[in-house]
Amino acid sequence: MTSTGIRLHAPAPGWSVAADVVVVGSGIAGLTAALRCEAAGLTTVVVTKARLDDGSTRWAQGGIAAALGEGDTPGQHLDDTLVAGAGLCDEEAVRILVTEGPDAVRRLISTGARFDTDDAGGIQLTREGGHHRRRIVHAGGDATGAEVSRALVEAVRARGIRTVENALVLDLLTDAEGRSAGVTLHVMGEGQHDGVGAVHAPAVVLATGGMGQVFSATTNPAVSTGDGVALALRAGAEVSDLEFVQFHPTVLFLGADAEGQQPLVSEAVRGEGAHLVDADGVRFMLGQHELAELAPRDIVAKGITRRMQELGTEHMFLDARHFGAAMWERRFPTILAACRAHGIDPVTEPVPVAPAAHYASGGVRTDSRGRTTVPGLYACGEVACTGVHGANRLASNSLLEGLVYAERIAADIARERSEGALHARVPEPVPHPGQPAHPLLAPETRFAIQRIMTEGAGVLRSAASLATAADRLDALHTEARSALDENGKTAEPGIDTWEATNLLCVARALVAAAGLREETRGCHWREDHAERDDARWRRHNVVRLNPDRSPVVHTTDTADFPPTRPGATGPRRPQEQ
Repeated sequence: MTSTGIRLHAPAPGWSVAADVVVVGSGIAGLTAALRCEAAGLTTVVVTKARLDDGSTRWAQGGIAAALGEGDTPGQHLDDTLVAGAGLCDEEAVRILVTEGPDAVRRLISTGARFDTDDAGGIQLTREGGHHRRRIVHAGGDATGAEVSRALVEAVRARGIRTVENALVLDLLTDAEGRSAGVTLHVMGEGQHDGVGAVHAPAVVLATGGMGQVFSATTNPAVSTGDGVALALRAGAEVSDLEFVQFHPTVLFLGADAEGQQPLVSEAVRGEGAHLVDADGVRFMLGQHELAELAPRDIVAKGITRRMQELGTEHMFLDARHFGAAMWERRFPTILAACRAHGIDPVTEPVPVAPAAHYASGGVRTDSRGRTTVPGLYACGEVACTGVHGANRLASNSLLEGLVYAERIAADIARERSEGALHARVPEPVPHPGQPAHPLLAPETRFAIQRIMTEGAGVLRSAASLATAADRLDALHTEARSALDENGKTAEPGIDTWEATNLLCVARALVAAAGLREETRGCHWREDHAERDDARWRRHNVVRLNPDRSPVVHTTDTADFPPTRPGATGPRRPQEQ
């Protein structure tokens, strides 16, 4: 697999460092990969876009799913995951997740993470949507991500792993054979390095998180602009299942014009017995699914959206007044504080909620070792598509996936070194022509992209809405391309313009995949194709970039993921139904 030749317009690297491994991202996936690589004796550098603890992990309220409870088994966890994934999970990938998951959680505890315990001192477990058992470990009531992030950041610092903070990754460096040779990046502000530089490393691990900022309202932090997916596409990698964007059903509704990161109201609140109701107090999820409010997230999000359409309203309500003040303060202090900060007291009134973009089930396509279709490039966490989530992620499987597959990546890189295959590679020279080869987008384009995506590719989609979105996104690209070709003008290189350019890249890829999938499955809901169609669509959409930056989509012949390496033996088997 070779590069498409597409790079972000940027100054030439002015500094460089060398390592065995560069990990891009500092959430649970990135820091776990870094710690395991360092423990294996690999020289490791962590690059992160803001501070070490500013990624999506710290915002995770619910917890980590693992079969740790009495009577629970990996097989039961597997079954719940396959049901949520709506026929597109890779069963072997899920089996790895649920089998290796419990020990991975125990290793996280040994690293220093402190989870809530019961009166007997055992790990306290709760339940979330789609789970038939209590198997969610949590910390600080509803502050699991913050505790996990704290423990991992402390461990990384204690072990002296080199970190480069406030650094936006730009592009993959490759050698003459098309293998990974490191990354270029831009460091913002004070520090040992500043401006554009490079980390030279034969192994690159993408753990850049999600792309929720492609929509107007999201639970994702501002840094989640799809940088890893965009980098991978430009490098010639394949991405899969991008159409499956999970909209969290219960996000605090702050008004129809609210934009950016919105406060999440964890699924665990429903797991503890909160009810979804309309303005008249009617529990509208009853009768729609055997688990009612605890149905998989796509079903709950659709149920809320349908009820909003029926009643002509902009939100529904989550009613947990029966918890009482003491339970709210003990179990959900973070959510309670967020609600009260916005003038809502869940102890005495229902909480207004509506769906918002939350999690990308698809991403950079990997195998069970985290290897992408570009040799030397790995991906784990939300940026990756391992096959675990299928068409819809099961609640609290994301942190577990980050743990398990980060460990598998570190093991594979260590294996490569032991076999003599991990050695420094000389990157091909980065071209810097007088005129940029590709345009950058103006910073304000970000908001146009978000509006286009929310209107055309949000919870409700149709052929018409997706075609309109595609045309409008293409027009943004064409306008920038024409300005460069005709006048030699493009936006100045910088964080805002690189992010806007990345967002357009992932938005066009997502819309192309969503427009092709003419069915409703998991969290992809087509109004004009309301039923699931296994005969035609129990298969994957895979996207690559053409040299002109336009996305090209092909659909796999079966539900099997093809191998990421030429000559790999045997397909990866999905679940059978």
